[in-house]
Amino acid sequence: MKPLPLLFLIILSLPLKAQILSGTIRDSVDNAPLQKAAVVLDYEKILRGTYTDTEGKFSLLLPPGQHVLIVRHVGYLPYRVNISGGQNVNLDIRLQSVSAQLEEVVVSDKGYDRTVREPLLGVSRINIKTIERMPAALGEVDILRSLQLLPGVTSVGEAANGINIRGGNTDQSLILMDEMPIFNPTHMFGLFSVFPADAVRGLDLYKGNVPARYGGRAASVLDISLKNPNLTQFSMSGGISLVSNKLTADMPLIKGKLGLIVSARGSFNSSVLPIISKKLDSIKANFGDLVGKLFWRIDQKNTMTASAYFSKDIFQTNLIGGLADINSVNTQYRHQTLNGMVQWFSALTPKLNLQTTAVSASYRPDILSVESGTGSEVTLRQEIRYKQLKSNLNYQTDNAKTEIGISAIHYGLNPGELMPGGSVNIAYVKTPDENALETAIYADHERSISDKLAVSAGLRYSYFMNLGPRVVRQYAAGETMSESSIIDSVSYGAWKVSKAYGGFEPRLGIRYAISPDMSIKIGYNMMRQYMQAITNTTTPLPTARWKTSDANIKPQISQLFTIGWLRNLKGNTFEVSAEAYWRTTSHTLDYKSGADFMLQPYPETQLLPGKSKAYGLEMMLSKKKGELTGWLNYTYARTLNRVDGSVDFSQQINNGEWYRANYDRPHSLNLSININQGKYHSFSFNFVYSTGRPFTAPEGQVYYRDRLYPYYGERNQARLPDYHRLDFAWNIYNPSMKNRRWQGHWAFTVYNLYGRKNAYSIYFSGSEPNPYRLAIFATPIPSLSYNFQFK
Repeated sequence: MKPLPLLFLIILSLPLKAQILSGTIRDSVDNAPLQKAAVVLDYEKILRGTYTDTEGKFSLLLPPGQHVLIVRHVGYLPYRVNISGGQNVNLDIRLQSVSAQLEEVVVSDKGYDRTVREPLLGVSRINIKTIERMPAALGEVDILRSLQLLPGVTSVGEAANGINIRGGNTDQSLILMDEMPIFNPTHMFGLFSVFPADAVRGLDLYKGNVPARYGGRAASVLDISLKNPNLTQFSMSGGISLVSNKLTADMPLIKGKLGLIVSARGSFNSSVLPIISKKLDSIKANFGDLVGKLFWRIDQKNTMTASAYFSKDIFQTNLIGGLADINSVNTQYRHQTLNGMVQWFSALTPKLNLQTTAVSASYRPDILSVESGTGSEVTLRQEIRYKQLKSNLNYQTDNAKTEIGISAIHYGLNPGELMPGGSVNIAYVKTPDENALETAIYADHERSISDKLAVSAGLRYSYFMNLGPRVVRQYAAGETMSESSIIDSVSYGAWKVSKAYGGFEPRLGIRYAISPDMSIKIGYNMMRQYMQAITNTTTPLPTARWKTSDANIKPQISQLFTIGWLRNLKGNTFEVSAEAYWRTTSHTLDYKSGADFMLQPYPETQLLPGKSKAYGLEMMLSKKKGELTGWLNYTYARTLNRVDGSVDFSQQINNGEWYRANYDRPHSLNLSININQGKYHSFSFNFVYSTGRPFTAPEGQVYYRDRLYPYYGERNQARLPDYHRLDFAWNIYNPSMKNRRWQGHWAFTVYNLYGRKNAYSIYFSGSEPNPYRLAIFATPIPSLSYNFQFK
């Protein structure tokens, strides 16, 4: 066909009433015109697309009707707008630079590229807004479950009570919320975390270098900070989901001086559980938590902060055994936390400030069994009472900062108290209380020696005293601690020191910058743990017993070596990192076969001392800015324990060889993607894969008194099937698309999208040769939740 007739046909094919769409594309900060920005109408690049010229200008034919205009440019967020045809349209569009956008996935809260510049290794943080957009089980925003998408953070399964970090047990992680310790971080036996996301400002996870101000745990620190109240404007937010209902109020009491934020959450939806799984049809579960924070600006140099937290769970199930020797109708597990904190901050000079904090915490787990026939409630009560006073002095200059401080903590433990509650068949039993005092003095100094070299050095000295009144047994040397090896006992009066431990805990981090956007780091960390949870279950239950170090149970001492390589790409939009670590822990505790810690006045007779080693490699690629954000990481990690029977060879585990810890999962792969489609929509996907955890399988059967019983040999010699799961979330913000004071947010999520039946445990019953598999979330779990905000 000749050119002229072809041109004539093209002109005739164009809409007769088409108008012109024109405009200019500029940078939102400096108004500079953007050349070669792609301008597309209705996503049709070929027929309805063009590029801007050197002055940032463009021009397109605009047919009648409704259309979507999309503008894209490398290094900028995409721009979308709805326009109507039928008349000429001229637009002046400003694109926002990706480099100016807040990061979705950051490593800490100081500086956009702290991963490269700072000398600390293994410090992670997820933006709380990112957590809120992630797919959540039953619509519950869950901080602990989100943290498990980071390298080096795992758990033993869906209903695990806590997290395992770089080879540490759950009790080896110090969890703080506004300086207040959390001894049980989950609701409903591990299904949901206790942290009210609407009131959380940020979180820092220290899994490598830990600042010297933290102590008392052997593996890691999770420090969660609550929002400060708004001193000028009232706001309210809340939400409704299948599991819980929540409400948060942020209110200035005295404008510019005094403010209060209160956040409450409650669950009364036990009827939902049977829908999730038939295994949960016998469960009745309710929980609630309440947090409040008061902020008082005394003057320009002094502020006072007070925080309080209350949490309570009631959980009834037939899946977990109740109190022994009680013929019960049902068993309930009730546990509650009541914490409080007061903090005074004083800016002595522009560079020097003093911060003094007082903390009180109480954690009380109860087990209640209703006795058959009498209806009496028999209660087993435990309690942890924690009180701390500490003070920090901070000095900061342009290239250095120094912190020194002191701390004193008193532990009061009620290990177990059996209260008959009117039953004539049960006797009152009280396990002796435990009292202990832990003091510490510490100092941290961080300095940039040059553009390439920076150092962070910390030193903590802790001193622990186990106090009376108590009776301390002495056991024969060369024999395991048991009833048959007792040779003497010593009584100590109130506040008398029965045993003391102490020592230095050095911390060191060094950064060398190969280039402005690439660095290598090395780190060393020593930590001492004087109180630990003792249990013979795979994951410590909320009712697990806590035990202070004493004359027969030594404190755990952990040493961690790390090395890492980090690089930022394309203006800190991308980040690549690789970290390797090696950890050794001495004086770890494992249990003897058949151990029972309930109401045991001398738990050392049920325990075996040992040691642990953990090592791994963590690699991560994250995209922190733009329309698509997220990360991909892979972790190879091993955690092995050893009980070699150095005191009594008859008490070896697995013949004194190294054996897998309950949470040893060599391979883990996590993918998290968030696609932000403008102001009103976002889509999120999470994919998780990991090696199955170890468990102990029977090696045969024993015939005894006309019955077959499983015979167990080596501990943790088998593994569960590999775990993998895909989750999806669709968030719709402000569906009305109007600028109102009340704005809604719908979240549709599907947890376990393709219905993988991941095994939480495999167990054997009696003489039956076939194992039973328990899966918590065995089907896709869809949920719809509604959240709102009012200002």
